[in-house]
Amino acid sequence: MDGLSWVMVIVIGGVAGLIASRIMKRNHSLTGNVILGILGAVSMNVVLKSALGLQFGGIVGQFIVAVIGASAIIALFQALRKNRA
Repeated sequence: MDGLSWVMVIVIGGVAGLIASRIMKRNHSLTGNVILGILGAVSMNVVLKSALGLQFGGIVGQFIVAVIGASAIIALFQALRKNRA
C-alpha cells in the first residue's frame, strides 16, 4: 500500500471486499466489505512482502492483492464458524 492515500485504500478495500464476498458467495454489509477488503489488503501485503519478498504497487496491484486477501479472510472465518457448530 505504499504511495496510496488512505482514501484510496478505503475505496480499493471496499470494492475488493464486495468482489471477494461475491466470489465466496457471502453477503456482507458495505461496512463489512470495506473492513474485509482493508484487512485483506493489509494482511496479504504483509504476507507477500515478508514471506516471499514480493511487493505490488499501484492501484491494480493493490486491488488484486486486496481481493485475494479478503477472499482468504472470508474463507478463514467460514472455517472457524464451521468448526464451532
